[in-house]
Amino acid sequence: MDVFTFIFLGVLAAVALYAVTLYNNLVSLKHNVDKAWANIDVLLKQRHDELPKLVETCKQYMQYEQDTLEKVMQARSAVSSARQQGDVGALGPAETQLRMGLGNLFALAEAYPDLKANDNFQHLQSRISGLENAIADRREFYNESVNTNNIRIEQFPDVIIARNMGFVKKQLLEFSEEEKKDVDMKELFS
Repeated sequence: MDVFTFIFLGVLAAVALYAVTLYNNLVSLKHNVDKAWANIDVLLKQRHDELPKLVETCKQYMQYEQDTLEKVMQARSAVSSARQQGDVGALGPAETQLRMGLGNLFALAEAYPDLKANDNFQHLQSRISGLENAIADRREFYNESVNTNNIRIEQFPDVIIARNMGFVKKQLLEFSEEEKKDVDMKELFS
C-alpha cells in the first residue's frame, strides 16, 4: 500500500466514524424526547385516574354545581384523547381547559365547608395539586429535550444525517396565553 491509499483510507474511516457518532447522538436525542414524553404521560394518566374520584366526592356536596363538574370531566376526556394519540398540539388546549375547570372547582369548593373538611377531598386536592406541579416540571424537561433535538437536526453537519435518516422536528408542549397569565382570584370567588 502506498502512502496516499493509507491516508485516503484513514480519512474515510475518520469520516465514517464521525458520521456514526453524529447518528448515535441524534438517536439519543430522539429517545430523550420520547422518554420525556413518557414521563409526562405517566403523570397525566395518574391525574386522569384521580379526577373521577374528586368529581364523585364533590358531587356528594355540590348539588348545584353540575355544570362545573361536567366541564372538568369533558376536559379530562379531551386530555386523555390527546395523550393516547400522542397529539402534543391538542394536549395544550385540552390541558388549559382542564386546569381552568379544576381552578373553578377548587374555588367553588370554598363555598362548601363540609366538602372542604372532607378528608377524601383534601387528599384528592393535595394529590392533584402535586401531580399538576410534577407535570409542569416534566413539561419543562420535555420542552428542553425537544428544543435540543430540533436544534441539532437543523445544525450542520447533523442536518445531513438527520434528513437522510428520517429524523424530524418534534413539537413543543405549549399552553395558551390564558393558561400563562396570572389567576384573578377575585374573579374565581365572585
